[in-house]
Amino acid sequence: MSRLLLALCAASMACSGSSAPSKSADGPDTHDSAEESDSASPSSWRSTLYPEDWTPGLSTENGQLRDFSHAGYRASEQALPTFDLGLATSVVDHGADPSGASDSTDAIQAAIDAAPDDDSLHVVHLPEGLYRVDGALRVHRSHTVLAGDGSARSQLWFTANDVGSGHSHLRFLGAPTGVQPTVLSADTSIEDTVVSVVSTEGYAVGDAVWIGIDITEDFVADHGMEGLWTFSLGSWRPFFRRTLTEVDAAAGQLGLDVSLPYPLKARDGLRIEKVDGLLTEVGLVGVGVSDATEWEAAWSQDQVHAVAFEGVDNGFIQDVASFAGPGGDGHHHLQSGGVLVRNSRRITIADSHFANPQNRGESGNGYLVDLRTSNQVLVRDTIAENGRHNLIQNWDFGASDLVFLRTHSAGAEAFTSSTDPRGTTACSETHHALAIAVLVDQSTVDDCWKMVNRLSYSSGAGHTATESVFWNLQGDGVLTSHQFGRGYVIGTELSEVVTEVLDIYESLGTAPEDFREGIGQAATLDPPSLFDDQLSRRLAR
Repeated sequence: MSRLLLALCAASMACSGSSAPSKSADGPDTHDSAEESDSASPSSWRSTLYPEDWTPGLSTENGQLRDFSHAGYRASEQALPTFDLGLATSVVDHGADPSGASDSTDAIQAAIDAAPDDDSLHVVHLPEGLYRVDGALRVHRSHTVLAGDGSARSQLWFTANDVGSGHSHLRFLGAPTGVQPTVLSADTSIEDTVVSVVSTEGYAVGDAVWIGIDITEDFVADHGMEGLWTFSLGSWRPFFRRTLTEVDAAAGQLGLDVSLPYPLKARDGLRIEKVDGLLTEVGLVGVGVSDATEWEAAWSQDQVHAVAFEGVDNGFIQDVASFAGPGGDGHHHLQSGGVLVRNSRRITIADSHFANPQNRGESGNGYLVDLRTSNQVLVRDTIAENGRHNLIQNWDFGASDLVFLRTHSAGAEAFTSSTDPRGTTACSETHHALAIAVLVDQSTVDDCWKMVNRLSYSSGAGHTATESVFWNLQGDGVLTSHQFGRGYVIGTELSEVVTEVLDIYESLGTAPEDFREGIGQAATLDPPSLFDDQLSRRLAR
């Protein structure tokens, strides 16, 4: 699907070619409705959870919608930056070969490393061409942006296929470390913006912090995950990444820039730490990526990503697309993974397209947009197709406020081996360890989306989501929502929507059933995008 078509789909939400469910509701179908009626739909309708006078923290008898609007680079308070490439550092001037005939690894790395010894912006330009990269590229300096002339014009061809599992060819790599720990003196609640601590010493307004708990047996039992959430049992995990807005030593309180989406208990070693070592203000813009290789070589390693943002606060990826490079078969684009975001916050992935990985087997392969232990990531106007899990939250505690806006997922399949001739349907999904407050918004689904209890799969993934929202989905696909505690399905027009709790695999322990409203009425839902409307409201305040 072209970007022009994606833009048209986003505007009209009519690109799926799917038929709506045979019954349409006369007004929103809600969780309490016995069945949908055959009456004509109204011209527009609003969710009972999102009235005209909605404000953050509003609670209704049917639940409460999170304010998701802080997701993205600089909390989405400004447009993504643009750059005068005439003033940038050209990789060609450092010896890179835009013909793709020779290895450009050292030359591109030299251009990256040519940054001044200060915090000024360093833009590295990849002029139009094909750049062969036989090694690995690393960005360790904040305020560094790699910019091409467009994803179809400036292309990185990664050739290394023997680097080992878990490798990423281009890594924007911070080294976040928690320091100055202080214990919270009280439990936290949903929507808290202030936390009580035993000491504020060493903290200042503007500090980056994270808040977390020990994964205790009590925490596991609270979620009915005994025998499953063993992978982190006894270890401390940061759940929420924030910036301090207030330090009140007299009251023993710290103010946070974004409210908390889920309660945590002092019983579980609840504490806050300052975070040093984050990489900030970095980006990748207007670049194509490919690392497809020989078929068996691609299947010999797991979780090889083309691009990774790790330990980043405030970063962006825009107009990045995979392509069929010279190293593959002319069809496949990637060995395994597209882009990985891990241990990061306030990241935007926009106007991008990832497709056609070779390895779609088990052990974390075929994940095109892979978000792990990160907060406030915005994936918008992006296509992911023909992966295993095209759009995914993955591995371990600490993912929250992830937003998938105007995305299109299609063609996902899982395979058992490199010789498996026929795949099985796979889904975009929350994959592991209680992702909190995820929004899938105004998106097209032509395969499937899931938020369920995965029980023993993926080393005991268990409950994978809570307090998450599906808003205005259309397409030929299937939605399955079995969230722990509260979950919401609002305004969907898909082939099937599954929420009924049957106390069997995927829905086991997820009662009450997720709230559903306006099934079959996506086209008339007002506003069409929850994120966009919440952002407009916040910026107007």
